[in-house]
Amino acid sequence: MRPHGVRSAGVALCAFGLVLGLALAGCGGGEGDLQSAGATPAAVGPVRLWPDLAPATNPPVDYGESDTQRVPGIEVADNDVHTVDAVAVVRAEVRANPDAYAGADGLHEETARAIEACPSAPAACPVMRPYYRDLTGNGRDELIVGIRMPQQQVGVRVYLAENGGLTRIMSTVDQVISVELAGRDLIMRVGSAGIPGYEYRTAWSWDEQQHSMLPTRDEIVRVRPSRTGPSAVPVPRLVSPSATPSPSTPPASGEPGDPVPADPVPVPAEPAR
Repeated sequence: MRPHGVRSAGVALCAFGLVLGLALAGCGGGEGDLQSAGATPAAVGPVRLWPDLAPATNPPVDYGESDTQRVPGIEVADNDVHTVDAVAVVRAEVRANPDAYAGADGLHEETARAIEACPSAPAACPVMRPYYRDLTGNGRDELIVGIRMPQQQVGVRVYLAENGGLTRIMSTVDQVISVELAGRDLIMRVGSAGIPGYEYRTAWSWDEQQHSMLPTRDEIVRVRPSRTGPSAVPVPRLVSPSATPSPSTPPASGEPGDPVPADPVPVPAEPAR
């Protein structure tokens, strides 16, 4: 003979199962209910092509992505980039490399002349107002500088304050659509001349081993047509040139010392390999 408590528990369990079965029987037909997405495709692993192909022994051409340089003659009090003049930083680099028209230090001759004239002609100064963001994760801001150049090109440089001076940890020039910040990444969008309707999107990230910013993600992205029509020319989302305040002048509201306006594009995920 089974104990009375066991029999009661069995009856209760049967009743619960009946109610649950009725409830499940009524599911699946109503709006908003869970719907099956179908069979999950089988995962396919990477397949190596031409496994007998010998690996390359010569390194590729060096494009200077990891080149860094100490900015001569610039002192940074307390390693605080907010205390330096962005125009003075770029002028110091121009004077240190007066004949550089290519590479990380390269500037058009007319751009170099305009930079030298920035103190007397601030409205025509090609050095745009600086931005600040901790890109290296060291707890201090880095200095981000944009330089307008001919042929709709923009030079973007990033400087790290260390040991009482400045080290340039990124320098690139391109025909830029926009420059954005997402977390600790600097994202550049560049128009594609060879593939209409697409743009290049590159995320530059700090690499501790190289002690520089590297292009860690590079994509070709399809551009959605704008509301003004597919023929509309994208307008660069870069700030207008303005004079850089002196280190002793505190930034007013909306000036370079304020946080960067937040409108970042999420950093695209690495493609599956």
